[in-house]
Amino acid sequence: MPEYPDLDIPQNPRLAQNIVHFARALRRAGMPVGTGRIIDAVRAVGAAGFTSRRDFYWTLHAACVTRPEHRAVFAQIFRLYWRDPRFLEHMMGLLIPAMRGLNEDRGAEAAEKRAAEALLDGAEAPDRDIPEPKDEDALLEIDASATHSAREQLRTLDFEQMGTEEIAAARRMLAQLSLPVPPLPSRRMGADARGRVLDAGRTMRLAMRRGGEITQIAHRSPRARPPDLVVLCDISGSMSQYSRMVLHFVHAVANTQRANDAKPGWGKVHAFTFGTRLSNVTRHLATRDVDAALAAAGREVQDWEGGTRIGDCLTAFNRDWSRRVLGQGALVLLITDGLDRGAPDALAAQVQRLQLTARRLVWLNPLLRWDGFAPKAQGIAAMLPHVDMVLPCHSVATLEDLAEALAARGAAGHKARLMAMR
Repeated sequence: MPEYPDLDIPQNPRLAQNIVHFARALRRAGMPVGTGRIIDAVRAVGAAGFTSRRDFYWTLHAACVTRPEHRAVFAQIFRLYWRDPRFLEHMMGLLIPAMRGLNEDRGAEAAEKRAAEALLDGAEAPDRDIPEPKDEDALLEIDASATHSAREQLRTLDFEQMGTEEIAAARRMLAQLSLPVPPLPSRRMGADARGRVLDAGRTMRLAMRRGGEITQIAHRSPRARPPDLVVLCDISGSMSQYSRMVLHFVHAVANTQRANDAKPGWGKVHAFTFGTRLSNVTRHLATRDVDAALAAAGREVQDWEGGTRIGDCLTAFNRDWSRRVLGQGALVLLITDGLDRGAPDALAAQVQRLQLTARRLVWLNPLLRWDGFAPKAQGIAAMLPHVDMVLPCHSVATLEDLAEALAARGAAGHKARLMAMR
């Protein structure tokens, strides 16, 4: 075990204690911050000093953050713990909708609710005076038949606004979901007693077993085969939380297919992530444990929560992978918000090529959670005409509805409405 020298932080003897409490808040928010990292953080602050907020932020960031998906959580907890003098009032407003204050002006940002839960772990909500009824006649009878259960509320809750416990519960719900799809007719023929095509070869073989007398006429019909599924998932900064939950869903679909080989819903499931570059994470989906699978994918993918180059990444996919994974008429799920700064003409050409090589191209866009969403961005307007279906993917309920939409022939989701708004 390494031996650490004594720390020299004479200016504020409580600084080390505050760093320890800050690290505990990070741990409650789901970050793997152990004792060793806390010691490293205290030693790093002692070496770097405490003269600049920016330096202090990045010193703690280097000591505590080990995964790209934890950057947003660290940033929110740091802002609330160290820099916002009214952080307690704001966090209580995030957790208690009935409070009046900062929460009325805006909703929770990314990872802000998780930060509030981590910092207020064990804190009690302020008491509110509830008037007692004067007599029994004044009691109100409330019909709760139309109220939603906690599970129903979780189904419709936006992934970006979920707390730590809600994310864990949503992941358990996603693990139970399936994505059934009708099989596709194949050109290969198989034996079928009710088939309409005469199987002359098998009929003659059966006759030879009986001395040449034809006593049974064999028939055949086209076999049905399960289609392949290809997932292209945007992991840029604006999509990180949604893409992580969608990958949980894709992992559940892939492993459900392997567990039901007698009657699979999908043939092969391929998964790719893209931000500034394209990465193939298909082999990681074979891991049964979803946390281990996504952790392995995170170690391989280097552009989590980075920029977005949709056109360049689709160019790489069409050039290197489309013939390998789309040759059997695969269905493609494109998960992205479409916010690309590249040339819109080049992006439109690559999406059109992807649509022509896929059996069906379905675009899942979390921006559809907004009622007033319109395809005004250049990237969204360029992609929209070349997809077969546009659907939201911001909650568990929207992913549950995806199976029903895929089974409906000719369904286009929100495409017609968005095309009219261009």
